[in-house]
Parts: sequence; structure tokens; C-alpha cells
Amino acid sequence: MSSGVAERMRPERRRALVRVAAREFAQAGFAQASLNRVIRECGLSKSSFYHFVPSKQELFALVVRELGGELLARLAVPEPHELEGEAFWPGIGAIAARLARASGEDESYLAFGRMFYLARAPTDASDAVARALSAVDDWLGRVVEVGRTSGQVRTDLPASLQTRMLVAVLRALDEWTVGHASEIDEPELDAILDAQLAALRRLLAPEPATPPASPA
Repeated sequence: MSSGVAERMRPERRRALVRVAAREFAQAGFAQASLNRVIRECGLSKSSFYHFVPSKQELFALVVRELGGELLARLAVPEPHELEGEAFWPGIGAIAARLARASGEDESYLAFGRMFYLARAPTDASDAVARALSAVDDWLGRVVEVGRTSGQVRTDLPASLQTRMLVAVLRALDEWTVGHASEIDEPELDAILDAQLAALRRLLAPEPATPPASPA
């Protein structure tokens, strides 16, 4: 699909479609998601819908592009060099806090997060999910390098291994969090997110210097 076709929908109608579709995919899964339910809930005719979005896979890609772009703008993700030195860990924490706040204010972002872990979702190299994940992985790799050069990330392991570890751990934490966020009250969820950040810091931060022994 040419993204320009869907983008010719009225913004408010496209926004509603994206949110209804995100919820449908997150709740039903990709294979069982019903375009008829999406069309009906959005109040569209089938001819109008298929004019803008010709297939389920194209709708999935549209949701990833639209919600991903919205969320990226809300997170105000810094360039890796902006996290140098003492700004590193507070900057990572600020991004995590903005993500938690955005997800709490708009449940569509939680649905969007769940879409990345659906069984049988389209994940070929040309698909929007693969591109989004590749961009995140690239950013994380550059963040690791900045942390290493500014003394905030340990250097006793290869940077490429640290990046792979970080990506794997973050995806495990994210999958668990988006899958359980609706079952946990806000104070407990905040505490869990703080603990997750502390676990990442223990994984990556240098060991604290051992103070010299006191003279006998």
C-alpha cells in the first residue's frame, strides 16, 4: 500500500481507525483480527475502507507507522550523544517515565506494544514492525557506545554483546509489562518499572570502585 493513500483520510477518521485497529489486533491477534469488526466500529463502509486500506497486513503496518510516530514524538527520545556522562542514567530514566505516562494516558499505546509480540504477525524484512525494531536496536547500540565512552557503561564486555544483551532484556521486560499492565494498579506498576530500570543499571553500569583498605 502507498502510505499516501491512507494519509488522504481525514485526520480524525484515520486516528480513530488506527486506535480501533490497534485494540483489535492486540485483543484478537493478527490471524483472528476481524476487519469487519474494525470497519463496523469505525462507522466506515467497506468500499471506503478498502479504498484506503486494501488488506489486513496493510492495516497492521498503518497502525505501526501512525502509533509509532505518535509515541516517538511524545517520548522526545534524545540523540545518544545527549546522554553523555552524568546525564546518561537520568536520561534513560526520563524516557522510561515518559513511556509509562503515555501508556497510562492512552491505552492505544499499550495495544501498540502488544502488537510487537503477537504470534503470526507479519515480520518480514520489508514490514513496518521489522523497520521499527531495527531503528530501536540501532539507537540502543549507539547509546551503549556513548555510555561506554563516558564511563556510565562497563567496558569489560564487547559492546556488540552488551547491545544484544540489552535488546533481549528490554524486549523481555517490555513484553511482560505490556501484557500485565492492565492487571496491576498504578503504584505497583511504578514500583515494578523502577525495579526494571535498576536491573538494567546493574546489568550495564561499571562496578563501584572498592575503597582502599584502612591502614592497620
